[in-house]
Amino acid sequence: MPDGALYLLTAAVYLVLAAWLWPGRHAERNLVLVRLLPLVPLVLHLALLQQDVLGAGGVSLGLASSLSAVAALTVLIYSLACWRYPLAGLKGFVLAFAGVAVLLHAVLPAGHAIAYSERPLFRLHLLMAMTAYSLYTIAALHAVLIALADRHLHKPVPPALVAGLPPLLTLEKLLFHLIEVGFVLLTLTLASGILFSEEIFGKPLSFTHKTVFGVVSWLIFAALLWGRRRYGWRGRTAITWTLAGFACLLLAYVGVQFVLEVILHRT
Repeated sequence: MPDGALYLLTAAVYLVLAAWLWPGRHAERNLVLVRLLPLVPLVLHLALLQQDVLGAGGVSLGLASSLSAVAALTVLIYSLACWRYPLAGLKGFVLAFAGVAVLLHAVLPAGHAIAYSERPLFRLHLLMAMTAYSLYTIAALHAVLIALADRHLHKPVPPALVAGLPPLLTLEKLLFHLIEVGFVLLTLTLASGILFSEEIFGKPLSFTHKTVFGVVSWLIFAALLWGRRRYGWRGRTAITWTLAGFACLLLAYVGVQFVLEVILHRT
């Protein structure tokens, strides 16, 4: 287990930067610093994950380390996207999420070694799954912020939090870009999971809670993308479907792991 001081340092830097970049604050910020400074805690975060998740040669994962890995990927994706899209006003939310995830990683039960994690197919499957989770985490954040911005759209003086967000159409456009890329990765995750199951267990599909909720989330996002293309779904309809699909993804892993590790103290 890495030194607890590194957890605290990483979380502290994330949270300080989150406060500095929180929407509604009027301090002048250098755009280059906004883009580069989050990479400092991200490097520390990746070092933690390297030691705690990959340190034994295989892969060790639990609820807290999975959330931490998703948070790190979320920060990485956002940091790259900020060079192309006007997302500086949203970085405070992402960095706050990462800071909390690191703190949970420090205090919740450690992960357990995953069988067959040395196999390249499994590692590819895991990487795609984590990236899909990260993209849909960002999509869920965007959906919530779109709902918040839409609620205050016609107010003469919107709250500072809303005023600091990108334009509503920009948020919505990015939301569907995230859903589209996430859908491709989720499809590949399910497909590689089937191949991995057949390679290891001799059967292509096991109907566990992860499989069921994973397939349900895939169907929800497929329906949302079809509705967007066929009927032009947007606004509240898009928000509802996005959050429903994200909730199923959470239930596919995080919900059950929370019950097992935190409530029942099992791994």
